[in-house]
Amino acid sequence: MAEIEIKVPPVGESITEVTIGNWFKNDGDFVKLDEVICGLDSDKATFELTAESEGVLHIKAQEGDTLNIGDLIATIDPSGNGSAAKAPAAAAAPAPAPEKVEEKAPAAAPVASAPAAGKIYEMKVPAVGESITEVTIASWSKKDGDHVELDEILCELESDKATFELPSEAVGTLKIVGKEGDTLAIGAVICTIEVGASTGASAPAAAPAPTAAAEADKGYTEKHTSPVAAKILAEKGIDPKDVNGSGSGGRIMKDDALKAGAKPAAAPAPAAKPAAPSAPAKAAAPGERGQRREKMSSLRRTIARRLVAVKSETAMLTTFNEVDMKPVMDLRNKFKDKFKEKHEVGLGFMSFFVKAVTVALKDFPVVNAYIDGEELVYNDYADISIAVSTPRGLVVPVIRNAEDLSFSAIEKEIVRLAVRARDGKLGLDEMSGGTFTITNGGTFGSMLSTPIINAPQSAILGMHNIVERAVVVNGEIVVRPIMYLALSYDHRTIDGKDSVSFLVRVKQLLEDPMRLLLDM
Repeated sequence: MAEIEIKVPPVGESITEVTIGNWFKNDGDFVKLDEVICGLDSDKATFELTAESEGVLHIKAQEGDTLNIGDLIATIDPSGNGSAAKAPAAAAAPAPAPEKVEEKAPAAAPVASAPAAGKIYEMKVPAVGESITEVTIASWSKKDGDHVELDEILCELESDKATFELPSEAVGTLKIVGKEGDTLAIGAVICTIEVGASTGASAPAAAPAPTAAAEADKGYTEKHTSPVAAKILAEKGIDPKDVNGSGSGGRIMKDDALKAGAKPAAAPAPAAKPAAPSAPAKAAAPGERGQRREKMSSLRRTIARRLVAVKSETAMLTTFNEVDMKPVMDLRNKFKDKFKEKHEVGLGFMSFFVKAVTVALKDFPVVNAYIDGEELVYNDYADISIAVSTPRGLVVPVIRNAEDLSFSAIEKEIVRLAVRARDGKLGLDEMSGGTFTITNGGTFGSMLSTPIINAPQSAILGMHNIVERAVVVNGEIVVRPIMYLALSYDHRTIDGKDSVSFLVRVKQLLEDPMRLLLDM
């Protein structure tokens, strides 16, 4: 049977090449259908490549190689099934065996305990998302050598997008392989469980009573707070009962603990002070300067690559203007209560900007275009990317066909995307394919900035903080809420006249928002 070619798949409208992050399989390994064989990095995200057939893997590209979409990355020889299948069967014998033992254990645990004591169940880092290739062990909930039950939480793992818990897949004695802080690839062994051990089974039998009593005493903290979150809250002196959890069943996760405001802890404070004298003594040492290193997350590495690439590959220029926000603020204040009552969502400033941008893009379509080789591609629709800052880095989800959406529909989509971004649940399809980007540095107090284009788009609008300033209106000096706007654009695509005219059009629509409602 002919070898099956594995090629780099299309992974997004604007992605033309990928880099091989790491191989999970070796050349010559036997692989099964849909088994993850390697991780690929694009300029927007990372994702996994799975085997398209069962057979023997032959690697054609190495880790670190950059390939175009459609390039050959590996081949699989299905004819190796007969000869190769025997070897894997023997090699993989330890893995299936524990599963069989686990199935029989509930029915005949006492009888099977002795023979099963030598069986080792390998627990591997599970696939947690299409674009996630590695995770970091945040904390272990159990200790090496502890007895664990089926589905009992063993540890908490962090990816570049989310934090999640790893439950036990068998009953037995835990042997930890990966330590706290270790970064492991998807599919790597994180721990092993010796299943069916009789010594381990008898010990936990006596434990339920004390455990139940402890749960009754500790209640909320034990059941509803992840290990990492509990540690952070303890350091802040915050009672978990005062924190709202975003996890399953209201469980308090790491992000919830980080966002929780520290409360003054009267009793712990004095107790914590005596331990501090050594720290000031160190800090006071003359000439001593602290330094620490942290490994960049895959999301941060991707952001860094993209920003440098945009600066070096585009002729980026920025034009500025200012907007009197009083008309928008007056309209918003007049209708925001009724708007929320009717649509069950708040009326923010962003929907006004999105609507203004979609109208201006129709008037100046070149701002909504991008360069593809020697061609200029015009988009007849407006997919507006909204830059969202999360604890893990900047992400840019997309509001599809924003030109057809109402104010309420835009606001609801912004809320939906922002929540998914905060929780690290955005999919690649939700972050790719935008035609124009809006970023709001004003939420952090920025007065003026030059935002960087979100390639392959040709322009990005930067919003800033609203400050009351003295301006001249009809020959009189008045105080008005003013916002500076910045439009960064690719001068290869957009001429100065079009960029300035586009920004003036946005200003005109915002200073007279009735034009947006009347389509004028």
